[in-house]
Amino acid sequence: MSKTTAEPVNGSYGEIEGVEITEEVIARLVKNAEEGFPGATFRSPGRPARTDEPTRAVMVCLSESELEAVMARASREHRSLSDAVREALVEWAHA
Repeated sequence: MSKTTAEPVNGSYGEIEGVEITEEVIARLVKNAEEGFPGATFRSPGRPARTDEPTRAVMVCLSESELEAVMARASREHRSLSDAVREALVEWAHA
């Protein structure tokens, strides 16, 4: 990592996604950060919760043929592998 500070060229440090980075832009970003980004809404990191209950991952070992069968059915039904396995487990547990 370089120990030199970037110097602007003609008042610009370059562009990020089409926005020219100038001292004014940097000052505005710093001000917004210091004020807690007023008006901004933030979502929690990670995947959205699918239930109000806590969840945890479990590992299940399947043979290649079992996994292929589950993946094929999930694909036919346009579902994720996790969703298909969860539904099968719920059905089994409540039978």
